[in-house]
Amino acid sequence: MRESWLLLTLCLGGCASQLQTTNIQREVGDFDLKLGSAPTRSMAQGLVKPQTSGQVHGGFDLTHSSGWYLGQWAPDLAPEQGEQLTMETYAGFKHPVDDHFGYELGTLLNSYPSVGQMEVEEYYGGLTVFGHRLGASFSLDPDRQDRTLLANFDLQESLGFQVIVKYGNHVLQSPVALADGANVRVFNDWSVNLSRPWLGFDLNLSYSASSLSDGECSAYSGFNTRCDGAMRFQASRPL
Repeated sequence: MRESWLLLTLCLGGCASQLQTTNIQREVGDFDLKLGSAPTRSMAQGLVKPQTSGQVHGGFDLTHSSGWYLGQWAPDLAPEQGEQLTMETYAGFKHPVDDHFGYELGTLLNSYPSVGQMEVEEYYGGLTVFGHRLGASFSLDPDRQDRTLLANFDLQESLGFQVIVKYGNHVLQSPVALADGANVRVFNDWSVNLSRPWLGFDLNLSYSASSLSDGECSAYSGFNTRCDGAMRFQASRPL
């Protein structure tokens, strides 16, 4: 069964990449099938997303009318010599109870078909309450464990902007040795992003940091681009 899913993903992803299309959507009975060369789904309110690491990538996503879904994604269908083909297989349930409340639960598994290994497991959940969104994920890797929380507060009507807060806890299986002889095994990181539209522009102000000091930043491997405190402002306008 696993080989069948793999073959399907390889064919669909390769064809989609050659045709340079985005996604194709079809209704199959009570199912909604999407396939192509661009990820069609993000989970846990955007906290968990299929990754792209090569020029040739693709996959499929199948959703039932009841809310159940499953899919498979290949970040790189043509890995370079010495690299392994990675497959991301996910399954979950997403259900909007009404206009103000909804929830999602699911799991994602990273596997390496060429060597028959399954190494990375990720469990996630999401919650929507009156337009505000909460997401959580727990990743179990042989080398580390990552726990991440996300809160997205939509304050457009009351204050005119949106706030996204992200917090992560990371536990390494093997401590990282520092130059001064100390070790780092556990660290936290976080980010805060404020965004609002203004005169046709999208304004974004963000701050990110971690629990590591300057001398410990060589051990950092979290979700931020930098270990130390960093402030960034960005203004963009769609053409």
